[in-house]
Amino acid sequence: MDLALTEDQEMLKKVAADFVKAEVPAHQMTQWYKNKQTFQPQLMKKAAELGWLGMMLPEEYGGAGVSTMDCAVVFEELGHGPVPGPLFTSGILSAQMIYEACTDAQRKALLPPLCAGTSIVVPALMDKAAYWGPEAVETQLSKTPTGYLMSGTKRFVFDAQAATSFLCAARSEEGKVVFLLVDAKNPGITVTPHVGFFVSVAEVKFDKVVVAAEHLLGSSGASWATLEAALDKSLPILSAYQVGATQEVFDITCEYTNSRVVFGQLIGRFQRVQDHCVDISINLDMARWATYEAIWRMAARAGVHEAKATASDGYYHGTNYAHMVWAGPGTDYGHPMMAHSVLAHTLYQYLGTPGHHKRLMMDALYPRA
Repeated sequence: MDLALTEDQEMLKKVAADFVKAEVPAHQMTQWYKNKQTFQPQLMKKAAELGWLGMMLPEEYGGAGVSTMDCAVVFEELGHGPVPGPLFTSGILSAQMIYEACTDAQRKALLPPLCAGTSIVVPALMDKAAYWGPEAVETQLSKTPTGYLMSGTKRFVFDAQAATSFLCAARSEEGKVVFLLVDAKNPGITVTPHVGFFVSVAEVKFDKVVVAAEHLLGSSGASWATLEAALDKSLPILSAYQVGATQEVFDITCEYTNSRVVFGQLIGRFQRVQDHCVDISINLDMARWATYEAIWRMAARAGVHEAKATASDGYYHGTNYAHMVWAGPGTDYGHPMMAHSVLAHTLYQYLGTPGHHKRLMMDALYPRA
């Protein structure tokens, strides 16, 4: 198998790298993460102009019709930033969910604005903190003569403050999990940003929010299996983004070991510092190969879960090892390491923890009766 990038993919990689260098310089990026101002409309606009929003969708719906590998190449470079904002949440996950779940008429109405960046659709799925799966959906949807009323609280919604609409999971009166689009400006919606070692995360409360019947995805609200189909295509892209971020952590840390002098010599000469760099490299390679194997073998669901688990683990542990090398300078919120650190901690549990995806991987490899 030829694992080299094609000429077109090399071009995509260069364009994305140039975008990061020009639009997300380190001094500006650290301030965005420090102040938790990770939604930058100008970045979304330029990403839309480059065709990166909904890029895996067919051209008839506003997408670029590229392959998963093409998309992964772009998002790995964006991870080097790390570029903030809902490029993944809206441009990949919500786009794939709408494409998988909706009728053709809904696709034609919803997807072109999303690809153009004028509509930002953010998934608001789980209600239970730190849980993932249909059992964690507790938001209630009750019928009314004209549509539905929705009430519940989504504890951790990534990129919530950027949303023009939320793609919500709710439980019908029959107990079925359904999916629907809710305008973020509807009365009864409260968005409360989380404080602490998070970034881009908020709690979204829905208090008797009125939802029209036509806002159900598909003809009947779709199903959990539809979300899983969208995740199979989306999770490798998120994993590629984390691979790029881990590569950046490795690169800047190794560069630091070749410039920082302590006790009259470069710290790169100290064996314990070398050990930490090796540990970052191990986590990086683990994440990279699992991610791209999942993309090469898209039919294998076990590989998708392995990619998400190893990429989240790799980014999280890689930043921790890097902090051991950087020590004090790396704990300044004006330093790129802190941006990577808070993002790594946030993405660790986003769309399911590594432990959760390892269990799903085993279930796919060894199905239980």
